[in-house]
Amino acid sequence: MGEIGGTVESMIAEIKLSDAEAAQWEELPEPSVQKSVQCPIEKKKSLRARYSYGIVFLITNLIAWLFRDYGERALPLLHYTKACGIEEEDCFHTMGVLRVSLGCFIFFFTMFLTTCYTRKLYEARNAWHSGWWALKFIKLTISLAIPFFIPSYYIQIYGELARVGAGVFLILQLISVIEFITWWNNYWMPDDRNKSSCSLGLFMSTLFYIASVCGLVVMYSLYASKPSCTLNIFFITWTAILLVVMMIISLHSKVNRGLLSSGIMASYIVFLCWTAIRSEPASEKCSPQKQENAHGGWTTVIGFLIAICAIVMATFSTGIDSQTFQFRKDAVQLEDDIPYKYGFFHIVFSLGAMYFAMLFISWNLESSTRKWSIDVGWASTWVKIVNEWFAATIYLWKLISPVVRQNKIMNHEVSMEEVNKAAAA
Repeated sequence: MGEIGGTVESMIAEIKLSDAEAAQWEELPEPSVQKSVQCPIEKKKSLRARYSYGIVFLITNLIAWLFRDYGERALPLLHYTKACGIEEEDCFHTMGVLRVSLGCFIFFFTMFLTTCYTRKLYEARNAWHSGWWALKFIKLTISLAIPFFIPSYYIQIYGELARVGAGVFLILQLISVIEFITWWNNYWMPDDRNKSSCSLGLFMSTLFYIASVCGLVVMYSLYASKPSCTLNIFFITWTAILLVVMMIISLHSKVNRGLLSSGIMASYIVFLCWTAIRSEPASEKCSPQKQENAHGGWTTVIGFLIAICAIVMATFSTGIDSQTFQFRKDAVQLEDDIPYKYGFFHIVFSLGAMYFAMLFISWNLESSTRKWSIDVGWASTWVKIVNEWFAATIYLWKLISPVVRQNKIMNHEVSMEEVNKAAAA
């Protein structure tokens, strides 16, 4: 009987407990319950939306290429547009690329204006960012059509502004890459408790440095084999000097950042040097570009398609990396917070629209680019070389800035001690 009584009492206690829990749920406001249920769903929609915007950006890249290389034959109706000019050249080739770029910029910049202050998943602006794709398709169509009714003079002004916007995009991309390198270095940082991590980090450092040196040797043999190739010799030699400087500073006792980050950065600047030399005009005697017919060979086509995918990936990866550009790195992510900053995402894609325009016209607003080519010309070469040097400068400053700040603090403390001693005397 005692056991039966105890069992009954425990069942009654469980029933009371469940009733109490149910009462607590009833006391919760209904909107709060709905929000807690909807948050995971809205977050998934938001994360999926990134790829949809990436596809939109890819489509606009392909449209820009179509207007540049085949617009006159594929789109005869534009010949009747007043903004295309008398000779009908202001809607194709370079001007066609700029008009498509402006349309893409309008689309993403308006998305930036309508989503820049979004904070929570239950806000209406989150629904606008993650859904309403039929309406956005209409919006994209209108955005791409508007520039073809704008006079060429204003399109030229946009082209000048696009140069600046593309430069800002390159800076954001560099900062994102350097932050990723720093994160990777910290992840594989030697740890006494984890010797396997230390060994793998050392192996990766060696691998990146070997790849960098091999890249320099290959560039010397292919692009600087003649003494007359003075510019290529200068580019490659200066890259080698930067590589050595980064390695020495990384190993300095006051910096002590190891070889992994400098090895990855060395490989990156060697890659930038290679792309810069590859962008030299085909008319140059030391250029790697081969003279091809107007249609180009299959290697040119493959290289062109890879370049377009690289543009989209660079824009996408920079756009989703909003945490790198936050002032507060320790901000707590709540359940109902948006997973990434929508405003930053769209402004990066806006700048990316300017960037792909510069690549398609090789940073030259005056002359058109040959078919199936991308980012070829002296302007493109020097932009990439300056980009390489700027990347190395930012990385070196990131290495030495903690030491500089520490020295300033120590000097300030010493000066304050001297002032206190003088006052006491």
